[in-house]
Amino acid sequence: MRNFSGLSRAVIKMGTNILAPGGVPDTARIDSLAVDIAALKSRGIMPILVSSGAIGFGVRALGLETRPHKVEMKQACAAIGQPELMRRWQSALGRGGLTAAQILLSREVFDDRKSFLNLKNAMESILELGVVPVINENDSVCTTEIGDVFGDNDSLSAHVASKLEAGLLIILTDIDALYDKDPRTHPEARPIRIVEKVSKEHYVSAGEPGSELGTGGMATKLHAAEIAARAGCRTVIADGREPGTLIRILDGEETGTLFLAGPRMGARSRWILSARSRGSIRVDEGAMAALGERKSLLARGIVGVDGAFEAGEVVSIGGDYKAVTSMSSEEIRAVQGRHGRSVKDVLGEGRREEVVSADDIVKEDSYGKTHQTR
Repeated sequence: MRNFSGLSRAVIKMGTNILAPGGVPDTARIDSLAVDIAALKSRGIMPILVSSGAIGFGVRALGLETRPHKVEMKQACAAIGQPELMRRWQSALGRGGLTAAQILLSREVFDDRKSFLNLKNAMESILELGVVPVINENDSVCTTEIGDVFGDNDSLSAHVASKLEAGLLIILTDIDALYDKDPRTHPEARPIRIVEKVSKEHYVSAGEPGSELGTGGMATKLHAAEIAARAGCRTVIADGREPGTLIRILDGEETGTLFLAGPRMGARSRWILSARSRGSIRVDEGAMAALGERKSLLARGIVGVDGAFEAGEVVSIGGDYKAVTSMSSEEIRAVQGRHGRSVKDVLGEGRREEVVSADDIVKEDSYGKTHQTR
């Protein structure tokens, strides 16, 4: 039996196919989920909602037959649908005596360390007030073209769970579990009830993305489970169409697929791994060997720099590491390959040969490199 006793904080992600199947808002389902969320709150669990559906609600409000493909129309649908989505959550949660707070996020907030810490402090204050955050990506202004999107709320929910120290991420979708094969094309497929660690085989069995109105698929949910696992957070993927699913999960019933948590990484290391690299640093074999021994990156081991970035931003090193650099891209180009004193000669007194401190270097795991969904 699964044991979630002692759980104090849970992130609950609900997809478009749960809240607005076929683009039609399902008020009864939202009301049912709100009742379960109130029940979690009464158990002493802080619920944090990640709610899809803004574009789907907008599509419905505009009377469109299909989800638009043009970025401008998607943004328009999101702008129209988001207030309606939030109104429904406020109404449903309010009947259970709960107050909802709307939070719209972009990827940029998580990438910038200062913005992220401000967000985290604000979220902690909201939770301390007993308010239920309802989070969505800011689809009306975020676009792939300017690079500030998560692309799907599965990834967003995992980052929220990781950054806010949640003990459990629940992803409610329109399939009851992860299967050993795609059940839509293989009737003999069997559900997998527990996953110790996501593997390439799991991605192969995940199949293609789902519906026209949604953006994700099982592969994005697997990636979300990996992100959560790095934060020591378990994940359950379950069928959100069934009434009482949340309660059954918290009661320890074998509902959906449970993904176990991995070894917990420090908060700063998790932030470095999840932030997008602003550029890359190419190094020689000696520097790569030193990084493998958890040593700092020195100027003399650098052979090239790609991109433009400032000191304090996250970069990729040698394709295997991510780190916070103490020098800008221009400064690194000026000192690459130099030894000791010559670095000070170029940058001035008080500057060290150390380009990246060992404490700010994190090795990327194989999943992070091979299973990105976008």
